[in-house]
Amino acid sequence: MIASGQTKGWGMLEKLFGLKAQGATPRSEMVAGVTIFFTMAYILFVNPTILSAAGMDRGAVFMATAISAALTTALMGLYANLPVALAPGMGQNAFFAFTVVPLLAGDWRLALGCVFVAGLLFVALSASPAREWLVGAIPQSQKRAIGAGIGFFLALIGFQGAGWVVANPSILLQPGDLSDPKALIAAGALLLIAALWARKVTGAVLIGILAATTCALVLGLQPLPALGAAPPSIAPTFLQLHFPGDAAASVLTGVVLTFLFLNLLDASGTLMAVGTRAGLMEKGKLKNGRKALVSDASGSLIGAVLGTSPVTAYIESAAGVGGKTGLVAVTVAVLFALALLLAPLAGAVPAYATAPALIFVAALFATELKEIDWNDITESLPALVTALAIPLTFSIAEGIGMGFVVYAGIKLLTGRWREIGPGVAIIAVAFAAKVAFSG
Repeated sequence: MIASGQTKGWGMLEKLFGLKAQGATPRSEMVAGVTIFFTMAYILFVNPTILSAAGMDRGAVFMATAISAALTTALMGLYANLPVALAPGMGQNAFFAFTVVPLLAGDWRLALGCVFVAGLLFVALSASPAREWLVGAIPQSQKRAIGAGIGFFLALIGFQGAGWVVANPSILLQPGDLSDPKALIAAGALLLIAALWARKVTGAVLIGILAATTCALVLGLQPLPALGAAPPSIAPTFLQLHFPGDAAASVLTGVVLTFLFLNLLDASGTLMAVGTRAGLMEKGKLKNGRKALVSDASGSLIGAVLGTSPVTAYIESAAGVGGKTGLVAVTVAVLFALALLLAPLAGAVPAYATAPALIFVAALFATELKEIDWNDITESLPALVTALAIPLTFSIAEGIGMGFVVYAGIKLLTGRWREIGPGVAIIAVAFAAKVAFSG
């Protein structure tokens, strides 16, 4: 009976996600999903910390973060059938808390309203051919640079999480305490992941994360999870958004357009990079691209209603190396839903245990650079700016925007303006306008 039930269950999964056509199995997809979840579970704790600085209830934001991640990731898996996870975006939550809310005189409810309006525009744009066309119009050199830049961004987050680098007000960064047991655990886990990967061991990244977590628990560096506590209420942020009152229309318009622009660049760059790495690009376009864009765009609407900053595709989706279908995303969604009741269990995996996974994935992404024509300065310089600006500004959107401005500018000055393309021109001009507004 069990075997028969399992067979039927696998058959349903095959019908929903087309696993065989992608060369995937239920086990490989679920392992990829678990791996992705543990590499991005930190958002459950980081997001409430950031948004609470804007006056929002920390417990309610925790609930909004978990629920929005679960709903939007499930949508991505079931509707777009892609192995991409979503959650409130890092960078956009800081923009929300430290720029938008103060600009709106501390009214985080109005800020949520701006997120919702931007989400409506984002959905409309994504449902039309316009956004997909814009993404498809990005030059190959910039696509490669975006992938590498996101890899470097992941590596920086990983180095920071491992304690290998720390902030320095004089020189920006300096080495951390490399003799710290946490830093050593991260180093050991990275070597373990790489060795298992080289030996083609399934679930190498997940094994490394679990091994590092086990070491932390055994050495007493990480407390054992205390299960059983009731989840906090979402009431303080649920349906609390409201819309323009006394705020200047120009300010609100600028905030909405900036959110829209950040969503567009963050999501487009992430979807392209993850899709390329997972082998899901068809003739230069992401498989089920339109559905993926609509799923991603819906995140801002869902997040605003629940009470959090914009929800977007996560670069940590790349940690699910080998994942091919929406079953990966559905697995992540289920784990985010379970995190509502088992939040301490999700928190038992420390940052220095997931850091090696991010650094390892960065090594895979860095291979994109070899596809760039380094002999053509009009292609290589903009690519270099993009790849370096993403981690150095700690923002995918800023890095892409800077690279596009350089790309359009150098092509124009060398008389090769026909190579710019309308898509690049639009994004470059939009970024320049965004910079002018924020200035």
